[in-house]
Amino acid sequence: QVQLVESGGGLVQAGGSLRLSCAASGSIVSISYMRWFRQAPGKQRELVAAISTGGSVNYADSVKGRFTISRDNSEKTVYLQMNSLKPDDTAVYYCNARLLAIGGFDWTENWGQGTQVTVSS
Repeated sequence: QVQLVESGGGLVQAGGSLRLSCAASGSIVSISYMRWFRQAPGKQRELVAAISTGGSVNYADSVKGRFTISRDNSEKTVYLQMNSLKPDDTAVYYCNARLLAIGGFDWTENWGQGTQVTVSS
């Protein structure tokens, strides 16, 4: 069974920083892209950042220059370094990865359980 487990959320003041981690575990053959989404109360889930297997990245306009996504392929982990946080960044942050599991017939989309990030003004 494949799992994505996030950690690193919490409460921080505006201007502060947090680093989120998401570790994939289980019988995994390969991981394609890894992404971070977020969902604020009353809003749709939105893509925050994505990173390919080769390290190509892209970001939502709202976080460019403040957030950095990275990954450690050997550890099957993706990170999101969040700097200069704003109250508008308050949301539940979800990890997402497209991966191929041992015994699987096709690539699947997998989600973590989410981690709360709260930025106070």
